[in-house]
Amino acid sequence: MTTEPTDPLVLARELLEQRQTTEPTDATAMTLATADASGRPSARMVLLKGIDDRGFVFFTNYASRKAADLEANPFAALCIHWAKAAEQIRVEGRVERISDAESDAYFATRPRGSQIGAWASRQSAPLSSRERLIERVREIEARFEGRPVPRPAFWGGYRVVPERIELWRGQESRLHDRVVYLRDGDGWRIERLYP
Repeated sequence: MTTEPTDPLVLARELLEQRQTTEPTDATAMTLATADASGRPSARMVLLKGIDDRGFVFFTNYASRKAADLEANPFAALCIHWAKAAEQIRVEGRVERISDAESDAYFATRPRGSQIGAWASRQSAPLSSRERLIERVREIEARFEGRPVPRPAFWGGYRVVPERIELWRGQESRLHDRVVYLRDGDGWRIERLYP
């Protein structure tokens, strides 16, 4: 990387598009790190469902642990790692809920089984048995039999609005290439970092 693009969101979209055809596993898998009101961190894998001009979008149940963290402390970090390409994107920023219309539009594209699953799962709540989950799935299937499954009000998307985006490319002898974009007003300040 000699001349860096000025907009890291454009570059991130291009890289994601490329990696979706070259990575052996799901190129949209990313680590989402949050912290609760007392600052205790938690990380988990989620799927990146879009990069737009405002940030990085993922979806979840609004009653989940991650959602509770984000309500108490609306900042997060993401790490997308593509092992085969020896690349990663690290993102830090504030988090906001996306609009109901955006969540509805995405939910409509999900496979029916995933739509049913969103209704059936009380994500992060204690579950008495696997059988109880299967019962809930059957109940929801019966409820929506023969008609489209609407998005539940307790499920939707979040956008990480980046303040910092780091692009990392692995190099020989661990002399990795690291470029960081830092939000600067309406634009970005670009710095190169030691590996």
